[in-house]
Amino acid sequence: MLLARNGRRGRRRVLAATLLAAALVTGACGTDDPENEVRTADGQTFDLSPEQPGRVHAEKVDAIAAKLPQAVRDRGTLVVTGSATTGPPLRFTASDDKTYIGSEVDFATLISEILGLKVELRAADWAQNFVAVDSGAVDAFVSNVTVTEERKDKYDFATYRLDNLALEVPKDSDLAYKDRKSLAGKRIGVGSGTNQEQLLVQWNEQNVAEGLPKIDIAYYQQTTDYYLALSSHRIDGFLGPNPVAVYHTATANQTKIIATYSGAGDALQAEIAVLTRKDNGLIGPIHEALQYAIDHGSYQKLLDRWGLRGEAVQASRINPPGLPRTKP
Repeated sequence: MLLARNGRRGRRRVLAATLLAAALVTGACGTDDPENEVRTADGQTFDLSPEQPGRVHAEKVDAIAAKLPQAVRDRGTLVVTGSATTGPPLRFTASDDKTYIGSEVDFATLISEILGLKVELRAADWAQNFVAVDSGAVDAFVSNVTVTEERKDKYDFATYRLDNLALEVPKDSDLAYKDRKSLAGKRIGVGSGTNQEQLLVQWNEQNVAEGLPKIDIAYYQQTTDYYLALSSHRIDGFLGPNPVAVYHTATANQTKIIATYSGAGDALQAEIAVLTRKDNGLIGPIHEALQYAIDHGSYQKLLDRWGLRGEAVQASRINPPGLPRTKP
């Protein structure tokens, strides 16, 4: 989460400020309850409520739903896990401090509705989400997951968003980024087990091979922890998801973004995708549900609702080229 839990009133006030930036660019519909909304100067609102009345919905598409495995159709639910600590606008808790909302929750819900299923949401630490998929305890992992070549050995993917990263630094930092060499000798934070960690490790290896000082990589699991480290200058920068960095810099007024990248670095434009266990029969229908949403407008409405228009894909793809392997 973006915030330390120091009381509902303080948390709600700061979260409201965080999401005000989204409201200014999306014009999302909200609720009539002032405690659960942020209202912009022109009267538009942004919904923080657990009920999410402005969520984008879709009707069941029988032709796509019929392609689901029979066991899933009989069960009537799509069990979706996600990271509990991604942060706004991707995945975070509503004004009740317990209900998960955000773009990734909306994507899970939209896919489920097109498939004629009820979504069942779960949350876990990043690495445990993969364990849940491996064991069959959940059907899909929807939480800013990047396609990588290594992950494709075990999992199937259906893409729905571009994967863009940002290097966020303290507002008074004089760090000037030109390329990976600019980070030599710097202490840079990153989330453990993420594709941005893989990218940062690769940069460090290349720097060291060229005789440059190593990048001092600091690992964080909680959003609150790395923002505290940034504000106290315990780290020189943090490499993380661009949407989260954009909202934080727009609201906290303590940091700035000095560089953005594809999640795969220079290799290719990385993509975010729904992840399922390989060959379990789910990725085909999920891919078709995503493409249906793209073709019929609900996809764009969802992105606009969360200020993610710049990360739209033209089409959903199954198992496209991903972040290169770290080892031959």
